[in-house]
Amino acid sequence: MRRIAILSFITLLALVLSAGHVFAHNVTEGDAGYIQEIWGVNIVPFMYLGAKHMVTGYDHILFLLGVVFFLYRMKDVAIYVSLFALGHSTTMLLGVWFGWGINAYIIDAIIGLSVVYKALDNLGAYQRWFGVQPNTKAATLIFGFFHGTGLATKILDYDIASEGLLANLLAFNVGVELGQLMALAVILIVMGFWRRSPNFFAQAYTANVIMMSMGFILMGLQITGYFVAT
Repeated sequence: MRRIAILSFITLLALVLSAGHVFAHNVTEGDAGYIQEIWGVNIVPFMYLGAKHMVTGYDHILFLLGVVFFLYRMKDVAIYVSLFALGHSTTMLLGVWFGWGINAYIIDAIIGLSVVYKALDNLGAYQRWFGVQPNTKAATLIFGFFHGTGLATKILDYDIASEGLLANLLAFNVGVELGQLMALAVILIVMGFWRRSPNFFAQAYTANVIMMSMGFILMGLQITGYFVAT
């Protein structure tokens, strides 16, 4: 199990470091150029861009994995994923529409913190350290707000044309949610097989430690980027 954990950590670390510009909400240069060049309502292209953003957003997927890690009933999965989607959609749409933006390094560091927070929650750290269990639903919604703000901050950098803006943003958001459903389906299928293993709970501890490490790496990269940029 130790060898598997080490290999998993190295693999995830390689993904983070090689992801570069797509990690933590960035829009690729090609997509950014396309966004800047088009005018009017473009429903299908923006849906595609939204879905692409979600399935390549490792921070999104890590947080989503943490949220559903110990959820066994589909009803609970639906509630928590809906709360995350509500938070993400709200701040993404309002942030772009009203021009709200936060320093990209700061917001992405907070998003990394969300991964750390959820991994520690899964490890039962807050109950051991403080004797209390934070409201997991509220935390999922609140961090959803931050994830959406992160994307809005990036989109604002590319000056989407005002013509057809609302329709395009709604299409983008629909694409994000479709991408989230695709990522969630893969996660649930893998988790379903994994949970049948007699070693699941022992391996779950290692998995959440790895996930927490990924969150710290993202935080470190963004904090370093902030001080280098300033």
